[in-house]
Amino acid sequence: MELRQVIGNRRSIRFLLPYKPVEPEKIQRMLEAARIASHWGNVQSLRAVVVFKNSASKEVRDALLAPIAGFQIRIAPVVIVWYLETAAVDEQSDRLRELLKAGALGFGEGKEKALEEQIIPIFSSLLEQFKEPGMNEIDCGQGIAQATLMAFEQGLGTCCLGTPHGEQIRENLGLPETSRVLLLQTVGYPAESPDAGGQRPRQPFEKLFHMNGFGKAFPRSQEVIDELAADGMIQTQAPTPWREEELEYLKNALGVKGHGLL
Repeated sequence: MELRQVIGNRRSIRFLLPYKPVEPEKIQRMLEAARIASHWGNVQSLRAVVVFKNSASKEVRDALLAPIAGFQIRIAPVVIVWYLETAAVDEQSDRLRELLKAGALGFGEGKEKALEEQIIPIFSSLLEQFKEPGMNEIDCGQGIAQATLMAFEQGLGTCCLGTPHGEQIRENLGLPETSRVLLLQTVGYPAESPDAGGQRPRQPFEKLFHMNGFGKAFPRSQEVIDELAADGMIQTQAPTPWREEELEYLKNALGVKGHGLL
C-alpha cells in the first residue's frame, strides 16, 4: 500500500473485533517502527508496555483506565501503554558520542574534542530542563505515529486515548517513578468499515498554515489536492450516508451500552 493511502486511511478505529487476537509479530513491527523514529540527541525516551487481553492478568487489565470511551479498552485485544522515560536524558552524553561515531554528528578534524569540551557540557547543564514536557513528547509522538502507520499497513486498526489517570496507571503497571504515561493505544482488527464514516472534519488549511510569517496563508494548490484525493489520502467527507446504521449495528454486536462516549 502506498504511504499516501496509509496516511489517508489512518483514522481512529474505535470498534475492534474483541474475539480476534493480534499476532505478536505485528505488534513487534509497530514497536520496531517506533524504535527507529527520529529523537533529539538520539535519547530515545519513548517506551511501551504492551498488554494482550488474552494473556495479561486481570490486575493488569484493570490497571488501564480511560474515562472517555472506556468501552474501547474493554473490547480491544491489545492495548499499548506508551510512556516517556525521563531518565533516558541522563544518558544523552553517550548517545551523542554514538551519533558522532556513526557519522551523524559533526565533521572534520577536532569534532571529538569539540563534542567533549563544548557540546556535552552544554547539554549536561540543561539535563533537568530537558526532562520537562516539551521536546521529548514531540519526538515520542513521532515514534507513536510511525507505529500507527505500521499498524494500518498490516490491516490493523488503532485509536489513541488520553487519560487523566497517568500517574495511577504508572503505579499500577509498576513503571519507574521517572516515567510519564503519554497515552493508551488500542490495537486490533477493525470491526467497522476502513473509512470509519469518512474523512473527519478538519479546520481550513489556510487557517492552520502560514508562509513567511503569521497571517499570510500558505498557498494551497487545487492540483495537489486532486492528486492526493486520487491517491486516497484525502477521502470523502464524513459522515457516510449509512454511518448511523453501522454504529447501531456495532453497538449491538459488541454489547456497548449507552452512547459510547463514556
